[in-house]
Amino acid sequence: MSILEIILPLLSYLAGSIPFGLILSLQQGVDIRKSGSRNIGATNVTRLMGKKLGIATLMADMAKGFVPMLAAGLILEPTSANYNLIVSLCGATAVIGHMFPIYLGFKGGKGVATALGIFLYLAPLAVLFCLATFIGSVYLTGYVSLGSLLGSLIILPALYLLAEPSWKIYLALFVTTMIWIKHHENIGRLLSGTEKSMKKKKTADPTIIDKKDNLKDM
Repeated sequence: MSILEIILPLLSYLAGSIPFGLILSLQQGVDIRKSGSRNIGATNVTRLMGKKLGIATLMADMAKGFVPMLAAGLILEPTSANYNLIVSLCGATAVIGHMFPIYLGFKGGKGVATALGIFLYLAPLAVLFCLATFIGSVYLTGYVSLGSLLGSLIILPALYLLAEPSWKIYLALFVTTMIWIKHHENIGRLLSGTEKSMKKKKTADPTIIDKKDNLKDM
C-alpha cells in the first residue's frame, strides 16, 4: 500500500470531522451542543436555527461523504489492486469522522447525511430507495429517527437488487451498522414508546427540549 493510499482515508476522516452544523450555529451566536437535542447534525440546526441553516448543514454534511469519495476516485487508478479498498475506506472514515470528530473530542453526530453523500457518489439510484423510505416513514409516524434507521437499512437490499459489486455492499453494511449503533438511545425510546414524534404538538420555545429528543438523529 502506497503513502497516498494511506493519506487519502486519513484526509477523509479529517474532512468528515468538520462540524459544519456547529460552525454555522456559532456564527449566529448559538452553540447547538447546548440546545435542542445537543446534536451537531442538520435536524437540530433546523429545529433551532431554521430551515435555511438546516439545509446548509445537510448539504455540507453530505459533501463530507461525497467529496472524499470523488477525490479518491479521481486520484487513484481504477485498475489499481487497492482501488476498491481505498475508496471504501475513504467513505468509512468520512462517516467515522462525522460520528467521532477529532475536533470535538470525538463527540459527533449520527452520520446519516454523510452516509447519504457517500452513496450518492457510489450508487445514486439506490439512494432513491433510501429517501423514499425515509420520507414515507417520517410522514406516517412523525419519527425522524425511525426514518433514518429504516432509510439506512434499505440501502443493503437496494444495492443487492441493483447488482452493485460486493465491496459497496460491505461498505453499506458497515455504515448502516454504525448508524444503528449511534441511534441506540432512539431505538430504546422507540421500543418503549417514549420517542417524541413530529406529529405531536411542539413546545413553544424550541430551546427547551429534552436532551434525549428524538431529533437527535443525524
